[in-house]
Amino acid sequence: MTIAAGLLAGASIILVLLVWPFPEAFGPLSDAKVLAGLFDRVGPVAVVFLLAVAVVLSPIPSGPIAMAAGAIYGPFLGGSLTALGALLGATCAFGLSRRFGYRPLSSMNSPLAAFVTRKRSQRKLAFVILVTRLIPFISFDAISYLAGLTSIRSGYFVLATALGVLPVSFAFAALGAGAAAWDSRAVLIGACAITLIVPAVLLVLRRLRAIPH
Repeated sequence: MTIAAGLLAGASIILVLLVWPFPEAFGPLSDAKVLAGLFDRVGPVAVVFLLAVAVVLSPIPSGPIAMAAGAIYGPFLGGSLTALGALLGATCAFGLSRRFGYRPLSSMNSPLAAFVTRKRSQRKLAFVILVTRLIPFISFDAISYLAGLTSIRSGYFVLATALGVLPVSFAFAALGAGAAAWDSRAVLIGACAITLIVPAVLLVLRRLRAIPH
């Protein structure tokens, strides 16, 4: 995981160095139509790579990438590619944070550092990550980096992220596929799925709290 994280981080840094002097170059990365043309020419690997880079580098938005993937490859394959890219990027961000941040932070004499790095239940940490993955408005990138600073094991992190990223990925892909085909039903399904994710998560949390321990 460390090697993959290093390779992706290196590719991301190179991309930033090439694009950062030209802020207008970030524009196409926010345009689903431009991205759809790119994916159509380069292939599905571009979806996975660009999504992973977007997670490692917060300035690149991931929503248009997911919608473009759905527009080109359909809701199922587009959603699968989106989920794979997001999982790869999240794992790399987690690996970088764990490799370079956890040990220095845990050695700091600070109440905040002690709170973040202290040992906790692996299942509870995984559940928190799963819930945050299901809410599209919480920064996916920040959670990945923050998780690397906690005591959660990589296996729990990957599992929670994989389960949490699937509904959002397929919802955005369905939205993109519907918009590309002018299919109002697909757009409605994708939009409703994204909108209903948050209340669904809140309902699950309320039910879980009501269960006696």
